[in-house]
Amino acid sequence: MRAWQVVRHGSPSEALELRDVEPATPGPGQLLVRARASVLNYNEVDGCHGRYLTINPPLPYTLGMECVGEVIAAGPGQEAWLGRQVTTSGFGAFGSHADMVLASAAMTFDIPPGLADVEAAAFFYPFHLAHLGLFERGRLAAGETVLVHAAAGGVGSAAVQLALAAGAEVIATVGSEEKAEFVRKLGAQHVINYRTTDFADRTLEITQGRGVDACFDGVGGETMLQSLRCLARGGRHLMIGFASGIEAEEVPMVTGRMMCFGNFDLIGVILAYTPPEIVGQIAGASNMPVPRFNPPTTDIAQGVQDHLLSLLAAGKIRPLVGDEIPFEQLPEALEAMEARQTTGRYVLLR
Repeated sequence: MRAWQVVRHGSPSEALELRDVEPATPGPGQLLVRARASVLNYNEVDGCHGRYLTINPPLPYTLGMECVGEVIAAGPGQEAWLGRQVTTSGFGAFGSHADMVLASAAMTFDIPPGLADVEAAAFFYPFHLAHLGLFERGRLAAGETVLVHAAAGGVGSAAVQLALAAGAEVIATVGSEEKAEFVRKLGAQHVINYRTTDFADRTLEITQGRGVDACFDGVGGETMLQSLRCLARGGRHLMIGFASGIEAEEVPMVTGRMMCFGNFDLIGVILAYTPPEIVGQIAGASNMPVPRFNPPTTDIAQGVQDHLLSLLAAGKIRPLVGDEIPFEQLPEALEAMEARQTTGRYVLLR
């Protein structure tokens, strides 16, 4: 089968080769999916450069997180998935940019009714991550104000839609006027071009100095530090990604004094559904550079999916496909993403 593999570190065009590899055999908790589409994520750019420490398997490895397709083989106890059309994630959060994908059963859902493959591919990851951040971790309520960074991206645009559906007021940041118009069409009440306006000053102006109740941050780095200026007392800063560059996240930035005087919460968010019976086994034994790994469990997953499907059926949210990319053009598409030239979700077709 064809697979886009990281064979060396560098830009996507330098790092990636399209290779012929053997498909894997699914083991416990695993499925084999014949993929029809997969999705690009910014952390794949970091993976090409060798700076994404969370997902850093030995070279060569197949890039990509989510995909859509048909389950053609299943590990022990997972036979009920056979033949179903699903959206899923590669096992270990990599491997989806291939013709066949070894997937995690815990991260697998039936394709939502009425969605084409490209829409289903754009639906799962951004809406589940945004939902976990805003509601399960961030406790966002109607009438509150939320600052959403990178609001024209896949996850950011999902967060804008979910926050609006919950009755929150949205302040969104983007990096161009084209992206600003894209986010205004989603319904965001306030849109800030951070390249021309100090977003922290403008946010405080909008909130009359009070600050926001929550900040949805997939950027990190200096953006995170400036965002803390915007938090109200009891505000929640939701850290969901590191698009500013992984290296910046390895430097301690927030002190106890800052938290004491700010009276805000720093909240981590990750999408990595895990069966509850094994969470305790892996919490302190992760090979990632973190002191403890506390993923959301699969019993949370179905509740999130049910709520999202109800919002989808009511027309309150919709997956946003930025572009459909031929399979052979993955390196070029990732370089466009690295240059901040993308909006919505870029879907890689088979």
